[in-house]
Amino acid sequence: MKICHLTSVHPADDIRIFVKECRSLALAGHDVYLVAPNTENKIIDNVKVVGITPATSNRYKRMVDAAKSVYRAAIEIDAEVYHFHDPELMVIGLLLKRKGKKVIYDVHEDVPEQVLSKQWIPKPLRKNISVSVRRMEKFAAAKFDAVVTATPTITKRFKTYNANTVTVHNFPILQELIENSPQSERNKRKDNSFLYIGGITELRGIKEMVLAIEFLNGRGDAGELVLAGKFAPPALEQEVKKKDGWQHVDHKGWLGRSEVKDVLSQSTAGLVLIRPEPRYMVSYPIKLFEYMAAGIPSIASNFPLWEDFVIGNQCGLCVDPLDEEAIANAMKWLIEHPEEARQMGENGRKAVIEKYNWEKESQELVALYERLAGAGNRSLIWSESDEGMDFKSRSIKTVGNRNNQTL
Repeated sequence: MKICHLTSVHPADDIRIFVKECRSLALAGHDVYLVAPNTENKIIDNVKVVGITPATSNRYKRMVDAAKSVYRAAIEIDAEVYHFHDPELMVIGLLLKRKGKKVIYDVHEDVPEQVLSKQWIPKPLRKNISVSVRRMEKFAAAKFDAVVTATPTITKRFKTYNANTVTVHNFPILQELIENSPQSERNKRKDNSFLYIGGITELRGIKEMVLAIEFLNGRGDAGELVLAGKFAPPALEQEVKKKDGWQHVDHKGWLGRSEVKDVLSQSTAGLVLIRPEPRYMVSYPIKLFEYMAAGIPSIASNFPLWEDFVIGNQCGLCVDPLDEEAIANAMKWLIEHPEEARQMGENGRKAVIEKYNWEKESQELVALYERLAGAGNRSLIWSESDEGMDFKSRSIKTVGNRNNQTL
């Protein structure tokens, strides 16, 4: 099938969209395109990437202009199936349905819940916007051919809108995991190095992590906090740097996938200490599974769902994410119990190999497309037609090969 993935927000090398979904569908033999912002046209791992350039002015204009650009590119490609990844593209999805296309909505997060904590939305407006988004999702999802979600909690809601809703978890890629042996990774470990990977925000626990490393060192246990990611907003970095604990922090900034693998192999444990926001408490944090895949124990927020993963698989410790002393105590325990920490890391790695890996999840995605290939179209077709430019007339730059892991 000729398949086109659409995003107006995510980068062309997004892990879920490109590295996992697009590459898996291309490996399954489909003709795969990806429309994404701020990238040049190119082909990588048999995926044809089509770049759009959204406006760079105010947020609303950028969203509208990007959606228009995505739609124009989508029409030019003329695929059989369109798979979009941003809620602001729901209208585009509906327009494509009216043109007789098969359309899939990929729901990465619970957007109505997410709206309630968006800092750029004025607080008095958040509830009404959240309700409006929920209604729009209900209306649109019923008309799409399928919905793909990242967690069972989101699937449960969308099942009430569209019976053809499937969960495709954002688990680590097993092939990347097995490239290194547990023994070779243990030989690289630094002493008392605690790692956090991802966007660095107040909600994701940066202040508590810095206070915890300060607390740990204040008690005579030399420890280091390694941060791999960017601060948001940038002003937060300056605020956190003023804390005494910052002297024990190694901020590496944003890292590529190979660099992330290196820093994982050097760490004592991984941190995932998100504050108890409702939408996060039912999420599946990809960094937790990456820590498990790397064979290091985790210190995670004590949410019931996360405890099922961490305590249930005996691969780490769960603490109150708002209690920096509890976090420091967990760090100290792992330092003082190296053999138990090593076993936790091996338990996590084993769980990923057996259960929590992308290879298993990709089978669900490919199966969904196989079902769509044999299914009839659910919508009426508009009478008008569009004359689109053939993709071959675009300037395409071929990059890399099937073994590339990133753009």
